[in-house]
Amino acid sequence: MKLIISSSELLKGVMAVAKAIPAKSPLPILENFLFDLKGNILEITASDMELTLRTQVEVESTAEEGKIAVPAKHMMDLLKELPDQPLTINTSSESSFVCSWASGESNLPYFPAEDYPEITGTDETAVTINFPAQSLVEGISSTIYATADDEIRPAMNGILFDIDTASTTLVASDSHKLICFTTSDVTAPEKASFILHKKPAAILKAIIGKDIENVEVSFDYKNTSFKFGQTLVICRLVVGKYPKYRDVIPQNNSNILKINRLQMLNTVRRISVCANKASNHIKFDLKSGSLEISAQDLGFSIAAYEKMECQYDGEDLTIGFKSPFIIEILSNMNCGEVVMKFLDSKRAALVIPAEGEEESGKICGIIMPIMIS
Repeated sequence: MKLIISSSELLKGVMAVAKAIPAKSPLPILENFLFDLKGNILEITASDMELTLRTQVEVESTAEEGKIAVPAKHMMDLLKELPDQPLTINTSSESSFVCSWASGESNLPYFPAEDYPEITGTDETAVTINFPAQSLVEGISSTIYATADDEIRPAMNGILFDIDTASTTLVASDSHKLICFTTSDVTAPEKASFILHKKPAAILKAIIGKDIENVEVSFDYKNTSFKFGQTLVICRLVVGKYPKYRDVIPQNNSNILKINRLQMLNTVRRISVCANKASNHIKFDLKSGSLEISAQDLGFSIAAYEKMECQYDGEDLTIGFKSPFIIEILSNMNCGEVVMKFLDSKRAALVIPAEGEEESGKICGIIMPIMIS
């Protein structure tokens, strides 16, 4: 392999896939980038076998095509220290390659490409859909914080993509809260679904730039791939059956609170300072025109409460929640006002943005109450 490439372009390429390099792997070869040079295109691959990132970088000139595995950390560290300039890469021997620049060079080891595991994507049974890039990023951002860390039920550790003929819903839940994000921009000829683990979901959210318009999503029973720009992401899907989430969304909660989202969020944050650190319990006392949020920790003889004006239509109600769950849900909504719907003090509350409440509902959250004394 011999090529000349811009050092800054190569750095962009390796950084685009570096998130897939495992910190520690039983397969040492996976701690390398796979370089595959064909014509004037250098394809760079990184993988931990669960997640694979691949991108393409255009080279300035090619003298000899080839395919090698190069140490990821050494390559990144070198490129970060080089100013932008032409860089010549030449496999000068059977075990090392030379990186040459205007005033110097570096010798680094490489490994045979044959040692790198074969990366398989989706097969011929795959379903392919087009997902507007910013809707995908918004959907992941709106749901990923609600995923679980559950060794017994691995399906809860990911985001469900529930694709229908009229819309697509992204769902995440940790059994204490459930978040749904629905978009009508993505449809399929027939119903389909897959569960994407939170790790690749977080990486997708981070690497899809604002200049990307569309993401091509393909999935079969085992893998899914996301293709955008020069980047390809291949993920191993979470195996398991996701619970019937629609069955737990309350439909008849008749006690309705409408309140400024930021005001409520800031109040919960203030009051939760005095909540018991083990339970994080806070209490809502709802009456016509007012909401009082309170917390206490008897062990340290501390307590706090705050009253807020609000629009409340329903019976007087006292209900308890874990403050971190309320804070997470309110922090991840970007509306001006929220609506919370309650049935009683023992059943789940529904949280939705106030704007467009009567429409199909882009985001909705469900939070389970806790028993209060």
